[in-house]
Amino acid sequence: MSRAVTLRGIAALAAVLFAFPAAAQDVLIRGARVHTATAQGTLENADVLVRGGTISAVGPGLAAPAGVPVVEAEGRPLTPGLFAGLTALGLEEVSGEPDTVDNALGFADTHSVEAQWRPEFDVAPAYNPHSAPVAISRVEGLTFTVLAPGILPGGSFVSGQGVAVRLDGSFDAALDPSRTLFIQLGSRGKGFAGGSRAGQYMLLEQAVREARPNAPANLAAMAPSHGLLTPIGRETLARYLRGGRVLFYVDRAADIRQALLLAERFGFQPVIAGGAEAWKVADLLAAKRVPVLVDALVNLPGNFDRLGARLDNAARLHAAGVPVGFTQSGDATHNARKIRQLAGVAAANGLPWEAALAGLTRVPAEAFGIADGLGTIAVGQRADLVLWSGDPLEVTTGAEQVWLGGRPDSMRSRQTQLRDRYLREDGGWPRAYLK
Repeated sequence: MSRAVTLRGIAALAAVLFAFPAAAQDVLIRGARVHTATAQGTLENADVLVRGGTISAVGPGLAAPAGVPVVEAEGRPLTPGLFAGLTALGLEEVSGEPDTVDNALGFADTHSVEAQWRPEFDVAPAYNPHSAPVAISRVEGLTFTVLAPGILPGGSFVSGQGVAVRLDGSFDAALDPSRTLFIQLGSRGKGFAGGSRAGQYMLLEQAVREARPNAPANLAAMAPSHGLLTPIGRETLARYLRGGRVLFYVDRAADIRQALLLAERFGFQPVIAGGAEAWKVADLLAAKRVPVLVDALVNLPGNFDRLGARLDNAARLHAAGVPVGFTQSGDATHNARKIRQLAGVAAANGLPWEAALAGLTRVPAEAFGIADGLGTIAVGQRADLVLWSGDPLEVTTGAEQVWLGGRPDSMRSRQTQLRDRYLREDGGWPRAYLK
């Protein structure tokens, strides 16, 4: 016989189910406001049945198979697990302590052979699924992210490769179809190209020529001042020339246009991140079906690349037919939970609510080639789900329960442990005396 569980009992149920992993992948979530992030839209008072970690049925009045626990959602919103943005989760423990930061490559001697361009730099092997910020983000309803390489002195504006990972605490969390090369264009990268945007395109042209199959045979013997790439770097870049995904960090409309022309010329599959002025070239982006990950809080000209920044950027892009997702500027890793605010601000400035939720779920999953399993609530999808206390795009709501592959998360992190230890109010003592 199935067990009905209220929201207050979910945490206790999670503790029991973690002791029985097989059973932990089965659950019926009953009576939820199901935001599918598909063409079905939102289903009122609907049920979601999970068997073996996969969604097996979605609809009203579903019967619970024998032995499958039942969670009573009581009309609360249920969404797919949310995208945390482009982050260094699991790569950066304490941003001010270099020993715990592994997301960027730089060399002190910029004239050494090691300082050649390194597109082969891949951050995935350094990922630590047990990093404290991973669990902190997970209990906020974030279930996947794209690990993004950074940029350091002695590196290059081709900063390396990243990959999507599930934030489920597993060591095999990387989703290989999402592997992406990251290139930083515009003002953020021109200092690594002789101080000129034109220098960036000049160097990219040289790197591509080195990576092509008809490159001169003597490239391996070239001095660093002549050859940009190592032998492995040439092999890596060559793979992206055959339709690989390349993410361009770029804001200025003119630079976005150049990035798209470059992608078409070199055979890249482009994704735009930042895109403060993307609305100016929305028709071009839409025609090429290029996804754009925006920071919807960027509405002021913080630099000359963002002179055209505006709050309705996401709404204008969506209206033109551009796939719109979200990522943060600044410290995206330790503030990953704030990405919901970006979607909420975009919705408050003209982006339809369903499109704003899709920007945190389906759109990034599609952009990085992992939609066959993540980003929607549909039969056959992996059951990464979040039950919310209210509207998930409101900052005053929170995740009541997260399921990862059908298993309920413990909803515990270092922050909750510190809260529970130092904010106990039993014993009648003044707050200063509490443990």
